[in-house]
Amino acid sequence: MTPQFAVVVPTVGRPSLHRLLAELEGSAGPRPADVIVVDDRAATEPALSLECRLPVRVLRSGGRGPAAARNTGWRATTADWICFLDDDVVPQPNWFAALADDLAKAEVQAAAGSQAQIEVPRVGGRRATDDERRTQRLADAQWITADMAFRRDVLVAVGGFDDRFPRAYREDSDVALRITRAGNTIVRGARRCTHPVAQATLMSSVRAQVGNRDNALLRRKHGRRWRAQIGEGRGRLPLHAVTTATGVVAALGALTGRRQAARLAAALWALLTAEFAARRFWAGPHTAAEAGRMVLTSALIPPVAVAHRAAGEWTFRGARPDPPLAVLFDRDDTLIEDGPYLNDPAGVRPLPGAVDALNRLRRRGLLLAVVTNQSGVARGLISPDQLRAVNAAVEAALGPFDSWHVCLHDDTDGCRCRKPAPGMVVDAAAALGVHPSRCVLMGDTGGDVEAALAAGADAVLVPTRRTLRPEINRARAGARVASSIDEAVSLVLKDCR
Repeated sequence: MTPQFAVVVPTVGRPSLHRLLAELEGSAGPRPADVIVVDDRAATEPALSLECRLPVRVLRSGGRGPAAARNTGWRATTADWICFLDDDVVPQPNWFAALADDLAKAEVQAAAGSQAQIEVPRVGGRRATDDERRTQRLADAQWITADMAFRRDVLVAVGGFDDRFPRAYREDSDVALRITRAGNTIVRGARRCTHPVAQATLMSSVRAQVGNRDNALLRRKHGRRWRAQIGEGRGRLPLHAVTTATGVVAALGALTGRRQAARLAAALWALLTAEFAARRFWAGPHTAAEAGRMVLTSALIPPVAVAHRAAGEWTFRGARPDPPLAVLFDRDDTLIEDGPYLNDPAGVRPLPGAVDALNRLRRRGLLLAVVTNQSGVARGLISPDQLRAVNAAVEAALGPFDSWHVCLHDDTDGCRCRKPAPGMVVDAAAALGVHPSRCVLMGDTGGDVEAALAAGADAVLVPTRRTLRPEINRARAGARVASSIDEAVSLVLKDCR
C-alpha cells in the first residue's frame, strides 16, 4: 500500500520552480495528496503564477527563510509523509513512483525519514572550482532537504524545522539530528534528484562564511561534537582563528612600533594564508585566474569566518534548544474587554497593547490560536451565529489567528474542552501542528493556567482586577505571571532567542 504523502517546495520565485513542477507533472507513479509551494518572498512581491495539473497550493511565509517556509508548508497538510524538495532540483522521470517505493520501504523499517540520492553535475575535462566543490559536497551529505521525506507525526514531535536558521544551511542537519537523537532512524532511499551548481562570483566563497553563524546555533543546541554527529570533519575554524589572530597582532605591532613582534606575526599569517590558498588551488583548475582568486579569498575568508562565528555565538548565547512555537490566548479579559456573554460584534474592544503584542509575535513567526470558554451558548444567552460574528469582529480588530477553539458547554456538562480541562489546548496544538510542550497559553484566570499545565504546555497568567489572589499564588508555582500582555509577550520572545 502506498503511504499518503504531500510535497512541499519552498521557493523565492526562481525560474527553476516551473521546470520542477513540469517534471513532477509528467512523473509516473502515485499522485500526492498535496503539492504545496511556499512563496518565501516579501509580501510586497506579486503572487506566483503557476500552471500545473497537480493539486498545487501556494502559501506565503513572509520572507523568513527556508526553514520557516517548510514549516508553513508541512503544517498546512495532514498527509502521513511530507517530502521536501528544493525549487531548483530536477527529479528523475519516474520520481513519484520511486518516492512511493522509498516510503513503503521506510514504513516497513519503521523509519522516520527517507533521504534521496542527490546528484551534482560535474564539468568534464577539468577539475572542479572551489565553488563547485562546495556544491558537490551535497551529494555526500548525510542529510539534505533538497529531497528529503519525513513522517508528519515525527515533525510534530520534534517541532519541525528551527526557523532561527534563516538560510538554506544547517537547518536540514539540525532537524535530522533532533529526529535521530529522539531514537528514530532516517534511511537512504533509491530515488534520485539532480542539484545544480550555483553560479559563482569572485566573492562567493567569502559570502558563504555567513554559515558560521548557523554553526554557532548548532553547537549551542547539540554540543561540541555536533560536526561528528552530522557526519562532517572537524572544520578549519580553529586555523582561521589563529590566522586572524596573527594578522591582528601583526597590524597592532606595526602600529605600536613593536617591529620584531609584527614581523614574526606577519610571517606566520603569510605562511597560514599561503597554505590555505595552495590547498584550495591544488584541488581546483590550475589557471592564473583561479590562482589569483584563491590568494585574494584565502586572505579574506579567515577573518570573515571568525567574525561571523563570533556574531553567532553572541546572538545564540542564551538560545533554548526547544523554544516556543505557538501562543494560545484566552479571549475575554486577555485580548478584549470582557462583556458578560458578549453577543454583539459592536461590543468588541481590544485591551490596551493587544494589537501591538500580537503583531510582535506574528513578526517572529509564532503561530497564534484562541482557546475560549463560551458557556453562554449552552445557557441560551448567545446564539452560535452571534458567537461567530463576535469572533469575526475580534479577528477584524486584532488580526488573523491560525486557529480558533471554542468550548460551548456549561460547567456542569463534564466536557473535555472547558478550561481548566486541557482539551482545547491539546486540540489547538494538534491543529497548529506542534506538540503541546511547545505552546504557551496566556490568560487571566487560574483555569487558563491549569488547562495549559494539564496539557503539558507552558502558561503565563496576565491578571486583571477580577483575578483572585489565590489564583495568582497558585499560578506562580508552575507558571509565570506578567503585569500586561506586552510583558507576557516579551517573556515568550525572550525564550525564542
